Amino acid sequence: MKPSSLFSNSEKTERWMLTKMGRLTPLLLSSFCITLFFTGFFVFPQNPFKSISDRKFLSLQPQIDPECELFKGHWVRDKRGSLYTDSSCPTIPDSKNCIKHGRPDRGFLFWRWKPDGCDLPRFNPKAFLVMVRGKKMRFIGDSVARNHMESLLCLLSLEETPKDIYSDGDDRNRIWYFPKHDFTLSTSWTKFLVAEQERTDGNKTGTGVFDIDVSKIDEGWFKDLPFTDIAIVSAAHWFFRPIFINRGDESLGCIYCSSPNVTQISPDEGFKLVYSAVFKHIDECEKCKRGLVTVMRTISPAHFENGTWDTGGSCGRRSPFGEDKIDLQSNEMKIRTSQIEQLEGLTKRGNKGKKFAVLDVTKVMLMRPDGHPNGHWGNKWMKGYNDCVHWCLPGPIDAWSEFLMAIISQLR
Repeated sequence: MKPSSLFSNSEKTERWMLTKMGRLTPLLLSSFCITLFFTGFFVFPQNPFKSISDRKFLSLQPQIDPECELFKGHWVRDKRGSLYTDSSCPTIPDSKNCIKHGRPDRGFLFWRWKPDGCDLPRFNPKAFLVMVRGKKMRFIGDSVARNHMESLLCLLSLEETPKDIYSDGDDRNRIWYFPKHDFTLSTSWTKFLVAEQERTDGNKTGTGVFDIDVSKIDEGWFKDLPFTDIAIVSAAHWFFRPIFINRGDESLGCIYCSSPNVTQISPDEGFKLVYSAVFKHIDECEKCKRGLVTVMRTISPAHFENGTWDTGGSCGRRSPFGEDKIDLQSNEMKIRTSQIEQLEGLTKRGNKGKKFAVLDVTKVMLMRPDGHPNGHWGNKWMKGYNDCVHWCLPGPIDAWSEFLMAIISQLR
């Protein structure tokens, strides 16, 4: 065979292959692109394009100067009023629905918190849900912690109706789910955050006197912490009773006790022992997520006047206080300082990737004696008793979620 004829055949073959490849190239490129597109959905837990959209949306939201002190300010009138009403939010607990139970005034709804050095943006439920997409947020504490969660639930329901997926027998622990944002909102009820045991009498009846052990955490809430992304930690109102504080077998003293040979501990010292132990447990939680955000809410003040809850005390004021009308040396302010000092001590030592922040509501809410249910809480079994501890919904407690949104935004 002549070399020229061999060259001619190979040339034909090469041309045939190039022609076929030219036809196949668009098909191969399309297949490759489609494969990459769907891989993004299977490999990543959420649509990869949504995160870009979320970031763009959040970048358009009002930003707060990180140097601004959110909790130094005053209440100013706001003609817009609350974002929701007593009838528009279907999840308001009956005991917090003050208007339904006959509260005659509405003026307490037309105030907003104004920091001295900046503006606190009005709560944006859509922006909040975008920020917490795919997260689990847990409110850990007593009934005031649940009060905050209930307020946030009403605010978020303006954007998406949540699913009620769990309630325990006592209605103390709840879980709500927002499917469009894959966001879980829940409460974990605890009296003292640490392990506790109520003392009983000869008939095995509770005496109202407690032993707490700061060396042991209350596993009722702590066991779920590894599955939590954002924890709002608070507990306060069970501390105002006789409590013996121990560290293992060591007795440290007692709050509100008159027992002989027992060291008397002030409430703020008791809070210091408890909160330092709680933060230590959280910081050293090996099973917890490295990026766990813990927000410590300071004590929410009560406003009983002319008595306590069981001696006829009430809270019938109709407007906020100015700063000149509150007691900056009150027990609540001392406890608030004690709580913050324990957290500051932890952050100075380093926290192994976990993030901590303060939701400092004490002074803010000392100015709102008008925000409680008082006698408008519909309790059939405790008539004559006024509620000056919890907060009406809607009401000034809704500002806590504005603070929370600002804190989460700054920690992102």
